Amino acid sequence: MNLRILAQLFFAFMRIGGLTFGGGLTMLPMLKYELVEKKKWLEEDELLDCYAIGQCTPGIIAVNTATYVGYKKAGVIGGIVSTLGMVTPSLVIITLVAACLESFMDNVWLQHALMGIRGVVCALMMNTVLGLAKKSLINKRSVVLCVLVFAAALFLGVPTLVLVVLAAIVGIVLETKVFKEEQAK
Repeated sequence: MNLRILAQLFFAFMRIGGLTFGGGLTMLPMLKYELVEKKKWLEEDELLDCYAIGQCTPGIIAVNTATYVGYKKAGVIGGIVSTLGMVTPSLVIITLVAACLESFMDNVWLQHALMGIRGVVCALMMNTVLGLAKKSLINKRSVVLCVLVFAAALFLGVPTLVLVVLAAIVGIVLETKVFKEEQAK
């Protein structure tokens, strides 16, 4: 087993896990930077696919992504090491926060800091979503599907798993139909 790649996996995911706050969506810009642009372990489309699969599998999206990338790079051990790298900062931070939480929650400065962090997280998420939309919404069918799924999630409260599965089925049906039509010409 290549210890160098295992160390790279651990520390890459430890950086991602330690420097991002707010969950899977807020980690997406960091995942993209670290895994696609810097390390070149994934293509952007592959990260999107991994993220979509992480959405509809049990567990935390960032951890699912870490496990997938680690497995891809170094097998089962790589998956385990990457997952440990991703969760180590959270375990350390949440343990420290839990030990001190009561004494800090009434602190005005902490409340202001958290308000600022929430604003930054929203901006980063919007930036990522717009970047992903440019790559993913490639034709009228994908735009219509995106709008319908967004409306179903926002107004009807349809669970994410149901939306992902239905969108996958619709994508298969539509693209198969288009493929057959193109082959018939």
